[in-house]
Amino acid sequence: MQPSNQANGRINLDPDNAEEGLAQLVMTVIELLRQIVERHAIRRVEGGHLTEEQIENLGVALMNLEEKMKELKDIFGLDAEDLNIDLGPLGRLI
Repeated sequence: MQPSNQANGRINLDPDNAEEGLAQLVMTVIELLRQIVERHAIRRVEGGHLTEEQIENLGVALMNLEEKMKELKDIFGLDAEDLNIDLGPLGRLI
């Protein structure tokens, strides 16, 4: 999905397309949280704080979460770049 003002990397909150802009915003927040959880999980694995079973369960959970994100992006017509919004002077989100 490329909302009309997506070219500048901003969320489209046009009243006529508010649903699309809201979906983009929610999916962006979920993707950001997914990436944070994934990085934390990697640190825990590398730190040796997990059993083999916990590592396996964590890997499966992360793969399932990534697959669900792909499904949701398809449902809402979004791609990875749509979730990388521009935060102005702070730069890109993801």
